[in-house]
Amino acid sequence: MKIHEYQAKTLFRSAGVAVPEGIVAKSADEVASAYDSLGGDIAVVKSQIHAGGRGKGRFKEHPDQPGVVLVRSADEARENAERMLGSTLVTIQTGDEGKQVNTLFVEQGLKIARELYLGIVVDREVGGPVLIMSSEGGMEIEEVAKDHPEKILTDPFDLNAGLFPYQARKLAYALGFDKTAVRSAEKFLPKLCKFFVDNDCSMTEINPLVLTEDGQLLALDAKVSFDDNAMFRHKDLLELRDLSEEDPAEVQAGEAGLSYVNLDGNIGCLVNGAGLAMSTMDLIKLHGGEPANFLDVGGGAKTHQVKAALEIISKDPNV
Repeated sequence: MKIHEYQAKTLFRSAGVAVPEGIVAKSADEVASAYDSLGGDIAVVKSQIHAGGRGKGRFKEHPDQPGVVLVRSADEARENAERMLGSTLVTIQTGDEGKQVNTLFVEQGLKIARELYLGIVVDREVGGPVLIMSSEGGMEIEEVAKDHPEKILTDPFDLNAGLFPYQARKLAYALGFDKTAVRSAEKFLPKLCKFFVDNDCSMTEINPLVLTEDGQLLALDAKVSFDDNAMFRHKDLLELRDLSEEDPAEVQAGEAGLSYVNLDGNIGCLVNGAGLAMSTMDLIKLHGGEPANFLDVGGGAKTHQVKAALEIISKDPNV
């Protein structure tokens, strides 16, 4: 399950992870009011969709309008919001169809000294969570891994003990932090790692993580996804789910207890068993076809589940 940036930052703040001040807005007037309330000379207006690359993204209806914009007045904030709200934002992660922006997040401007990358994922080879950091903040981590793998630092941490202070210091020194920034890292990094474990996250990413001119680390962005299999013990997090951001077919499949992933092909697949479903897709590809979906009804599927599966596949116009 994914959540929006503003929701993730609310959770970060509750966990003691430093974030800039920000206000959620759903209308142009609310955006202008938020700018005034933040009280600074500059603010950032951010589109809220479940996709990365928003800063480089552009709106279909307004090709010159970025998904994240720096503003210097309430009027400028309002004008940008009027173009952004209700429009379709296309980023590298949305595909050509893009996603409609219904919510904006207005955040205070900061005096930024450096931009960094931070991510936490579960590493199956290590058998636990791994903290990833890089000096190349603001860039796609896949590009950094390809072109400058030496700039990616990784450090596994214990699931129960969390990230030890010495680990935080080691990463901070490797990134060239001064003493003030190292002390900030000693507080920031362990708290974020604890947040990851406590909330059963599958991925937490801050890109960019910023170091301010006074040596403090803050999460300028926040992308968080949770392990669906652990949501039974996080009822409060389920309330943050935004179904409008999800594929309707995948939502319907989830409600029916099915495992479904929409793909780009034209051959519908209904299979009982995940392994057999993967093999079926492999065979289709082997013979030159393209699967339209992954759909596992499970070995003990009931009549209503098979019916739902057929309905989902039949709704795909590509099949």
